[in-house]
Amino acid sequence: MRISELSKLTNVSIRSIRHYDNKGLLLADRLENDYRDFNDSAVEQVKTIQLYLKLGLTVEEIGALFKSEVADPDEYEYCEEMMVTYEEKLSTVNHQIEALHGLKRLLERQIAFTSRKKKII
Repeated sequence: MRISELSKLTNVSIRSIRHYDNKGLLLADRLENDYRDFNDSAVEQVKTIQLYLKLGLTVEEIGALFKSEVADPDEYEYCEEMMVTYEEKLSTVNHQIEALHGLKRLLERQIAFTSRKKKII
């Protein structure tokens, strides 16, 4: 199938699909006119890439998972590499949440301080 059809079937932009192809996440044959020709499995691959991106994985992390031939995230029973990747991502997210909570407290204090100072003037 051509890239425009894959884009329509997955609701993913042609630009993104080209990016995935250039990064080696998708495999496409090249036709005589140099157009990409994707097989039917590309639909599920794009959906899997989109899920992994929503989980916060980078294109490089997704590429590493694909190279280790990890199955679709809903189909595999247990994969050590996948668990390590998920746990690392969860740890990163937890650190980001803690940092944001700290920033929130700091901003709240600064707003309260500024408000008190404004009332004095």
